[in-house]
Amino acid sequence: MPMKTLREVLADADARRVAVGHFNISDLAALKGIFAAARGLQLPLLIGVSEGERAFIGVRQAAALVRSLREEYEYPIFLNADHTHSIEKVREAAEAGFDEIIFDNSSLPMDQNIANTKAAVEAIRAINPEIVIEGEIGYIGSNSEVIDAAPAGIALSTPEEAVQFVAATGIDVLAPAVGNMHGLLKSMTTGGADAARKHLDIPRIAAIKAAIAGAGVHYMTLHGGSGTEDADFTAAAKAGMTIIHVSSELRLAWRRGVEEGLRDPNEIAPYKLTAPAVTAIQKIVEDRMKLFNGMA
Repeated sequence: MPMKTLREVLADADARRVAVGHFNISDLAALKGIFAAARGLQLPLLIGVSEGERAFIGVRQAAALVRSLREEYEYPIFLNADHTHSIEKVREAAEAGFDEIIFDNSSLPMDQNIANTKAAVEAIRAINPEIVIEGEIGYIGSNSEVIDAAPAGIALSTPEEAVQFVAATGIDVLAPAVGNMHGLLKSMTTGGADAARKHLDIPRIAAIKAAIAGAGVHYMTLHGGSGTEDADFTAAAKAGMTIIHVSSELRLAWRRGVEEGLRDPNEIAPYKLTAPAVTAIQKIVEDRMKLFNGMA
């Protein structure tokens, strides 16, 4: 498919009211499954690595992996420094060649979040002004894992807060809290027809989108997408979400895939043991990307 910059990809998604899929990795198995799904659908792709995932893979190593796929296949695959909490880690990702960086101080009071995010934006722009910068408001929890109950203190964002934040910080992309939540509740992992799902506040998404567009910021990201009602993904994209994150679902698929691979007590080749995980991750990513792009 035609090569574009990340900014061009986001502008195209925004114009067509679809969302770019963002999927986190911790190893090569996840990257292989995600990339195979995106290529099969011929859709652009964002790979995310949190601070913990970067510490495991290596900051420059993650950048080299994604860059190698982009160059070999001439494919619009991009790398995001997900949930970066300090200026030190921001600079590290920028200098390594990441395409996007999320500076997340959303757990702090708004005035402090604004001040710190503005400083992060200035630090990134000084290294590479082409990097897409995201900031976050509201609170949606912090753990991409299976949890017993929703975190305390979930706080939805308002259009007024959104405008205040984007105007003061100079970010390119806003991540608001609109009914999304990091992680998966145990009740969401059963797979049954009656399993609980997350429901998004679609009118709130549309209202925030309109408000920040008036302030000159046109892109929004939905974090904590795992376990969301299918129809809400498509509706969220149409309402103005330009990027949608899924991580916990992939972690669960990875674990179950590896468990399947371990059933053969005589198999010791790691690439064979993780093969079911690659397949399971590819299927989830295909399903989600179709929803994000109104193809389901």
